[in-house]
Amino acid sequence: MKKYLRCAAALATALVMAVSLCVPAFALDDPKPHCTSAIVVDGDNNEVLYDYNAYEKRYPASVTKIMTTLVVLRAIDAGELTLDTQVTASKEAVTLPEGSSTAGIVEGEVLTIEQLLYCDLLPSGNEACNILAEALCGSEEAFVERMNQTAADLGMTGTHFANPHGLHDPDHYTTAYDIYLMASAAMKYDIFRKIVSTPTYTLEPTNKVSEPRVLHSTNALISNWYVSGVTYSKAIGIKTGYTEEAGRCLASAATDEQGRTFYCVVLGSEYAQDAAGNWKFYSFSESSRLLEWAFNNFSRTTLLSETSDNVIREIPVTLAGDVGHVLAQPVGSIEATVPEYDPAKAELKMDLPKSLEAPIQKGQVVGSVSLIYNGISYGSLDMVATDDVERSNFQYTMKVISDTWALWWVKLLVIAVVVLILLAVFYLLFIRPAQRGRRRKYAYSGSRRSSYRGRRR
Repeated sequence: MKKYLRCAAALATALVMAVSLCVPAFALDDPKPHCTSAIVVDGDNNEVLYDYNAYEKRYPASVTKIMTTLVVLRAIDAGELTLDTQVTASKEAVTLPEGSSTAGIVEGEVLTIEQLLYCDLLPSGNEACNILAEALCGSEEAFVERMNQTAADLGMTGTHFANPHGLHDPDHYTTAYDIYLMASAAMKYDIFRKIVSTPTYTLEPTNKVSEPRVLHSTNALISNWYVSGVTYSKAIGIKTGYTEEAGRCLASAATDEQGRTFYCVVLGSEYAQDAAGNWKFYSFSESSRLLEWAFNNFSRTTLLSETSDNVIREIPVTLAGDVGHVLAQPVGSIEATVPEYDPAKAELKMDLPKSLEAPIQKGQVVGSVSLIYNGISYGSLDMVATDDVERSNFQYTMKVISDTWALWWVKLLVIAVVVLILLAVFYLLFIRPAQRGRRRKYAYSGSRRSSYRGRRR
């Protein structure tokens, strides 16, 4: 039951994020990426800048290894492993299907977790993933369960993993948006950022291999080893992937001169000829093109703040004596990474009362304002009073009296009291005097009869 509840919560979270964070490239030409799915995200603010089929099911191939690494790093945080933990490669772990990418690890070789992570992420060694899975969970199956649990924790509702390396399996799938979620989570770890931005790494001699081995990154945005001529100076990672079913895939990140970090995920691209007849790995060229397009066209902009024009509102105030109103203004600001922004086209949706009742304190929240631009809601701010407004005691007393009289039971009580008073007055003025007169009359008549003795003879 708890598992289903977590999944439901993650689904709700992902849907909210997908709807609220998706910012269309309004006022910009669609970059039309050469792939089946793509997404560009402002990683500093978790805002989607562009998406193309980003929430549709796709095969991730070796981009999967981002999750494999993330699971291991989270286990290190939990004290289950350390980067220096030594692991012996089993026969099962290094026995790979034909066509697998490999780091050349052999049976019985002893490597540290850190070395295995380099083997996993740079040359994309499938056996390194198997060894890591066995080291942490004892089996690949148990490790995959942890991968799927981590995906659920991150809100990756369109994802299911079947293995730790990404070889094709119909039940092994994800989305471009979900890949961003796991990539951004992994990039929070310094060791991950270091590894995925490293072009080459030397694996020193081990108990089984006497010569150093140089591992090269398959990410051509940061290394010329796999493909030359497509490096991107702003790139800081992350991971490639390829199978026949998945096509050419790349999860990448880049930081510009302003220190902004944007993410890009391209899935299902090709190695094909362009219009000029040149052969291209579109996963690399499209990723750098989309990242550069975003850097050139988007900027962090304050959409609404307390200093914005036409945002202060006047609210009538009752019980305030001579002061009949108070001004309300927003507190804080709404910012977003957007293309060119025209405040005149923004729609402000006010949620304010028709009137307020004194006393009011400066800074008191009196309502809210939401900002909508090009049909997208960018959030809301509290509206607060700009001044103190004191209460008039006379007006307050009169209001208390009025409000009290408006209560039905008070009216009934007053009517009852008035009726009782009238009855008492009527009794005192009419009934009681009449009763006294009758008593005097009876008393006089009775005394004469009682004193008569009759005449004696």
